[in-house]
Amino acid sequence: MAPSVGSSVMSPVRLSCMYRRVCWTASRTLSVNGLGQRSVSPAPGAAALCRQTHSPRWIGTRGLFSRGGGGADEEQLTLEDVAKNIRERQFKRVVVMAGAGISTPSGIPDFRSPGSGLYDNLQQYDLPYAEAIFEIDFFHHNPNPFFALAKELYPGNYQPNLTHYFVRLLHEKKQLLRMYTQNIDGLERLAGIPPEMLVEAHGTFATATCTVCRRKYKGEELRPDVMSGMVPKCPTCTGVVKPDIVFFGEELPRHFFKYLTDFPLADLLIVMGTSLEVEPFASLAGAVRSSVPRLLVNRDLVGPFAWRRRPQDVVQLGDVVGGVQALVDALGWTQELDALMAAGAEKAATKTEE
Repeated sequence: MAPSVGSSVMSPVRLSCMYRRVCWTASRTLSVNGLGQRSVSPAPGAAALCRQTHSPRWIGTRGLFSRGGGGADEEQLTLEDVAKNIRERQFKRVVVMAGAGISTPSGIPDFRSPGSGLYDNLQQYDLPYAEAIFEIDFFHHNPNPFFALAKELYPGNYQPNLTHYFVRLLHEKKQLLRMYTQNIDGLERLAGIPPEMLVEAHGTFATATCTVCRRKYKGEELRPDVMSGMVPKCPTCTGVVKPDIVFFGEELPRHFFKYLTDFPLADLLIVMGTSLEVEPFASLAGAVRSSVPRLLVNRDLVGPFAWRRRPQDVVQLGDVVGGVQALVDALGWTQELDALMAAGAEKAATKTEE
């Protein structure tokens, strides 16, 4: 039986009260294979982040939700234990946190790597530093670099991999409570995870907004201009139409705060493909109840898994796809997952032919 929700997590009411007093000054990023790893300094950049956001202030490496591990006499869980409890539906409210590491196997490029075609293409724009491409003030001054990047990253250029379809399968089995992703590549949606099951913490290409008149657009409406190398303009006011990606200097999407109800309800947290260095996203790993198992599938030990393990924590280090495959094998879901992936590949091929 799942433990009661009450105990060790700060209540949503108390957190909401905190919002009225403080704003967050932590570093943030937009993650598409590690895009934009730039800290936001206290001034003047923090002023933009603090403008009446009512967002919590997460300070320090361990974050707002840090707490100690369990007693030393508790038995450490294993991947097989987690798989058994998922398979037997002991876990029915699974929250997944994912970062750039789940998109790398799909071929999403790292625009910051010198020598990569994408990085070299951006040099013609004389960026003061690579991450300026995601700063809202720079975008208003010169949107061309961002749309050069958007042309490469626009949904449809890359396909989901096994990690995305595993989350889709959790949803199909009605065991996914929500997926929280740092990625802006849209691969979760392409894998068939419904938008209402997603919290795209750093925004999405699926929708767009005119920067002048605020008219809303579907992402697909921008695609012809983006793919032809043009900056999309609003037919109503001729303002630049910007995909709803969260830039430095912009507020997090409102639905990010679904964590206030999701994480206290979760009975399993799966964290995969993330460095857990980017706040406030990183602190969510500590927002589940202390009795809730947490599974890390990652290249490295990160966040609370590195500095304060709980007895309920399970770590699967190495290649992320390989780690998720090991979980799928332990679950006995390989055939179902293969069928989902085959259907997805067929759908993508049909769309390409059209």
